[in-house]
Amino acid sequence: MMGRVTGVVEGFATIIAVITLGWGLARIGLFDLAAQQMLSKLAFYVASPALLVTVLSEADVTTVLSANLIATVAAVLVVVTVYVLLARFAFRQDLADTVVGALSASYVNAGNLGLPIAAYVLGDAALVAPALLLQMLVLQPLALTILDSAVAERRLSPWQIASRPLRNPLTVGSIVGVLLSVTSTPLPRVVHDPLELVGGMAVPGMLIAYGISLRLGPRPGTGGRPRLLWTIVTLKMVVQPLVAFAVARYALDLDGAELLAVTVIAALPTAQNIFVIASRYERSTVLARDAIFASTILSVPAVAIVAALLA
Repeated sequence: MMGRVTGVVEGFATIIAVITLGWGLARIGLFDLAAQQMLSKLAFYVASPALLVTVLSEADVTTVLSANLIATVAAVLVVVTVYVLLARFAFRQDLADTVVGALSASYVNAGNLGLPIAAYVLGDAALVAPALLLQMLVLQPLALTILDSAVAERRLSPWQIASRPLRNPLTVGSIVGVLLSVTSTPLPRVVHDPLELVGGMAVPGMLIAYGISLRLGPRPGTGGRPRLLWTIVTLKMVVQPLVAFAVARYALDLDGAELLAVTVIAALPTAQNIFVIASRYERSTVLARDAIFASTILSVPAVAIVAALLA
């Protein structure tokens, strides 16, 4: 029990330390908002695609076809559906802002936080693979395609919409990585090593950019529309893990480590790359940042409680 709670704390402490570094660099004037934009673009266009290629090429993509994937998908579908309805009828958001809000409410930090939490708390880093691959291969490409269409200056043709994912670096990186995995094609070292080196910038780049935004942007929670923010946080931190647990336990009859894994992963906070995506499209950037901040703070006790109850 204590080992699991310690693992939760250690996983979050690493993330918070790098975010604090970004905050401190902005505080002493070394980095400004232009630097934050540069880091976000570097992560979006260069480092993250390289990371996706190396991570997915070495992943067992067949693990996405597991029982806990059903519970994960069900939780995402419920949260996204509820949010889209609220965005349309209660908050009157346009399409692009709705997409960023839906991502903020459902896209878990399965990569730079989920992997260490899965290793420390669940005892097997592979348990995060279904959520990670679902987001990389389905949720993110779909959201980016909608965002590309929503912010386009003119109406896109069906061919332009269909081909849009192939113009997005994150989607391209995911596709290349999956193809390499499915075909069991190893990357030559002369290709793999530079990609791995560049991909290593993705997570710290995102976190430092996020820390800069916390220091130089509006204070967390003061960016306007607090009801919208806390609706997102409630969906993310309460509804998503509860639905995942209910489906896994009562529909799929999972228990033990599998039930714990599904619930813990659903209780992870909003991923930092949602802030990068929001910055890239210049839509709901502060909202995404605040959702990440609030859900990250609340995830520490949430994951610890889940681990204590279901361990």
